[in-house]
Amino acid sequence: QVQLVESGGGLVQPGESLKLSCAASIRSFRGFYMGWYRQAPGKQREMVAIITDNGNTKYADSVLGRFTISRDNAKNTVDLQMNSLTPDDTAVYYCNARPSFSATTYWGQGTQVTVSS
Repeated sequence: QVQLVESGGGLVQPGESLKLSCAASIRSFRGFYMGWYRQAPGKQREMVAIITDNGNTKYADSVLGRFTISRDNAKNTVDLQMNSLTPDDTAVYYCNARPSFSATTYWGQGTQVTVSS
């Protein structure tokens, strides 16, 4: 059973920073790709950042240079450091896990990030 629990969302002003964390209950966490996705009202869910089992990363063009994804295999956590936030970053952010050898994906319940002055 895979469980993903996000935390760290909230309301911030434009230009500020926020750090999201995802705690994963996964037996073989090291073998999972971990990612952050987001869904804004009226829009489709989109990939924000992914980190592979080897630590390689991929970012959406819209967050490149502002967001950083990282993982701690000892703690089974994946973080998303978000800097220079803009109102366009407002969305529900979801943690995602996928075994490197499978197409099966798992989702957290989501955490709201609101960027507004």
